[in-house]
Amino acid sequence: AKPKSKPRRPALAAAAGSSLPAPPRRLRRHRPPRGLCAGPFSRASQNSPRSRRGGYGDTVLLPRSRFPAQLPGRLQPQTELETQQKCGFSELYSWQRQRKTKQEFCLHDGPPYANGDPHVGHALNKILKDITNRFYMMRGYKVHYVPGWDCHGLPIELKALSEVKGAENLSPMEIRQRAREFAEKAIEKQKSAFIRWGVMADWANCYRTFDPKYEANQLRVFYKIVLIYVWYLPRTALAEAELEYNEQHVSRSVYMKFPLLKSPPKLASVIDGSSPASVLVWTTQPWTVPANQAVCYMPDSAYSVVKCTTTGEHFILAADRVESTAAVLDMQFEVISTCKGVDLADGSCAHPTIPGRVSPLLPANHVTMAKGTGLVHTAPAHGMEDYSVASHHQLPTDCLVDESGFFTEAAGPELQNKNVLEEGNEAVIQMLQAARSLLKEEKYVHSYPYDWRTKKPMIIRASKQWFVNTASVKATAQEVLKKVKVVPTSAVNRMLEMLDRRTFWCISRQRCWGVPIPVFYQKNTGECLMNSETITDVIKIVEQQGTDAWWTLPIEQLLSKGAVAKAGGHDVLDYVKGQDVLDIWFDSGTSWAHVLEGAEQRADTYLEGKDQLGGWFQSSLLTMWIADTLTLVVHGFTLGEKGEKMSKSIGNVVDPDVVINGGEDHTRDPPYGADVLRWWVAESNVFTEVLVGPVVLNAARDDINKLRNTLRFMLGNMAGFNPETDSIPASEMYIVDQYMLHLLQDYGSKVTEAYKEYDYSKVVRLLQAFCSRNLSNFYFSIIKDRLYCEEEKDPKRRSCQTVLAEALDIVVRSFAPILPHLAEEVFQHLPYKKEGVFRTGWINASSAWKKPGIEEAIEGACAMRDSFLGSISGKNALEYEVIIVIEPGLLFELMEALQAEETSSVSQLNEIMMASQTTLLSELPKETPTDANIIRGTFLINLEGGDIREESSYKVIALPIAKAKCPRCRRYTSDSTSTPCPRCLKVMAGKGSV
Repeated sequence: AKPKSKPRRPALAAAAGSSLPAPPRRLRRHRPPRGLCAGPFSRASQNSPRSRRGGYGDTVLLPRSRFPAQLPGRLQPQTELETQQKCGFSELYSWQRQRKTKQEFCLHDGPPYANGDPHVGHALNKILKDITNRFYMMRGYKVHYVPGWDCHGLPIELKALSEVKGAENLSPMEIRQRAREFAEKAIEKQKSAFIRWGVMADWANCYRTFDPKYEANQLRVFYKIVLIYVWYLPRTALAEAELEYNEQHVSRSVYMKFPLLKSPPKLASVIDGSSPASVLVWTTQPWTVPANQAVCYMPDSAYSVVKCTTTGEHFILAADRVESTAAVLDMQFEVISTCKGVDLADGSCAHPTIPGRVSPLLPANHVTMAKGTGLVHTAPAHGMEDYSVASHHQLPTDCLVDESGFFTEAAGPELQNKNVLEEGNEAVIQMLQAARSLLKEEKYVHSYPYDWRTKKPMIIRASKQWFVNTASVKATAQEVLKKVKVVPTSAVNRMLEMLDRRTFWCISRQRCWGVPIPVFYQKNTGECLMNSETITDVIKIVEQQGTDAWWTLPIEQLLSKGAVAKAGGHDVLDYVKGQDVLDIWFDSGTSWAHVLEGAEQRADTYLEGKDQLGGWFQSSLLTMWIADTLTLVVHGFTLGEKGEKMSKSIGNVVDPDVVINGGEDHTRDPPYGADVLRWWVAESNVFTEVLVGPVVLNAARDDINKLRNTLRFMLGNMAGFNPETDSIPASEMYIVDQYMLHLLQDYGSKVTEAYKEYDYSKVVRLLQAFCSRNLSNFYFSIIKDRLYCEEEKDPKRRSCQTVLAEALDIVVRSFAPILPHLAEEVFQHLPYKKEGVFRTGWINASSAWKKPGIEEAIEGACAMRDSFLGSISGKNALEYEVIIVIEPGLLFELMEALQAEETSSVSQLNEIMMASQTTLLSELPKETPTDANIIRGTFLINLEGGDIREESSYKVIALPIAKAKCPRCRRYTSDSTSTPCPRCLKVMAGKGSV
């Protein structure tokens, strides 16, 4: 006789069902035995039930659902469109805004630029925002999200006029009309795409930066920022955020000499006039030489007076640059004297190309010794440091270059109308050659600003501009920024650095497609007129007619006589309207003034690409809005799947429309649908560069199909089950079912936290791990017998159906913000009535489900199951009985909670073991065959936070089962292969299982 098991101690008898805490433990990956499918559906559901079940197929409760495992070809995008229609996607935003709730979440939309078709970068940004909004909406927040578009600026103007013949002859209003029409078309294209992607918003009420009310609010902000002033300052035609730097730009650099007119007094004894003397200067921009006003030196550096041994000429240059300069010029220098930079004071030179112009020697701290001669050619109209020197020493800042990059008449007949970077540059070099001032020309590779759209080099030229003095608000802005939550945290340092380098912000542009700076100039003096009265009058007109009024109305209707009189003027006609428009970053950066109306309205989140750290993020900050309660989320750029930039020439451009609807050749560009696009966004690490391409999209589709298969299993086993009437209380469930509720509770908590941290790739990882490891590979494998072979309403079957209903609900809600179409599709296939997933809230996992002690019981059983399955590798577990031997102790008692009988084929422990019969003993049976394969192992039990710790050893023996295979349930529990086992006979008789 087999030894009897030791009676359980009462104090520990309920440990398996208790809420004793234990550290979370990763569930082992379990492989189901042969004969049981690891996937959701068994083969029996795909073939004739009767033939596969020995004639008893009609008595088996196989999964039934019309939910498709896959949606091949056009079915995916078609189903999504039907789902959007059936489930009211277009009404969802308005519905949630009408809810009575005090909680509000505001994501302020940084406006995309209305200058082209929707692209994959738009998809990344808009889908991330929509995932965020849907999550907060499901959690009960009233979401405030108003989509917008940035509609002004040079790029739109250029595109609108690109196909217009004689565009240079168009009037400002004609240009504005064409630019507006172009932007409107681009907005409609982008809006349609955003709606198709499932982005939730009130699409009939978006904001556009050319809307009259928006423009009026922008002008109000303009006037409130009192630290605005006019400078005649050098700058590029583009905003800094619109520039990129080409590290491989090649310039024609020159070494030239400026003849000394007046020797510095402290060098009079060295340079006595007996030999010609000059200062040596190096520049990478020869075209700027005609604008030269000075030569600068570093006061604290050492300078040398050298003599050229070949010509006898004397040159002045930095002591550290003597040797390298001599090598470049192929000369030999003899050092005559060395002095400090300050000793060059009060010296002056002759301009090398303009007779009669004097260029003084001046001190400047921006001079470096890294390259060149240590003496810097200074053209105030073409550089900020040069301009600073000119301002300090009151030098002229004349600009000889027009806004198109051509020399003006003032540059002289040799240069007039020549492009400064092309023939103009060549002409200046020839002038230096003719004046015998050119010593050497060579190519020089260095970083240079380019227009990021046209990829062409930019020039810096002086023009009259409006500026915001950011230096005065920088400290406050930086302190606010330090309190803002930034995701990822590394982005805040970059933004602080960019802000620190920015001492001013040029907010004026010399174009006509934009919001005009509402200033008037006195015709004779050029004095500007702008005060609260003039601004108020203009704002009222703009609010009613838009900014077109600035160009269409006469000045008498824009400027009142009272405002002129108040300013000390006499006649309105003595003034003219300003012709500058505001920078588009000021346009978009003041969007808060329009969208977030009211003193209490604050955005909770800004979510944009990393390029906006120096763009929209910064302009919002500098226009005095960003609050320290804000969360700033920064994502990367999209690249091809090999990490390269997208380019039509390379052929790696990913078009979102082609992704969703397929291309001309569906074998090459299959229709994936919008949810694949959304899955790609969510699963990517968006805080770095985001890769996308055919391989990535195929993988996303496969991931969703795996998920669909898991969902289909749960839906198929819900037939005939109503959670409201058929659910089993958790306390009456199988322990493994309670364990699954415990895991569901933990899963729901982790997913919620990941969403709160904007870590959507973690949400995807948690979802995949839970569905694969906990559901498909573990739970689905062990409950199939209960689901298929028990009586339909048996409490044991209802127990796991209750868990499946909860699991289906929690899993679907967990991915609903990411895959809204799939989530609603699943809810449409529920066999019981339920309102749409987005109108019924977030995950509702009861805290009572959390029972850490249950982990020890189930994971202990799983450890022994792993030993059992490992010992019969590749064989059908149902062909075996398993004997488990555990020394008396806590582990034995936990296993007894799963199997009260010594031997059972229907116990909870046997279900987990997946054998046909399980025997639980405290001693090894005496009749154990001598050749039996005894697997030994240990399991550490950790309860009460470590207060109860016990390592127990166990033995597992797998023996071939002696009984016959039941023709109904396929387990080896029958006396004959032609007769069902006792359990199945009772189920068929309607009496339930034993």
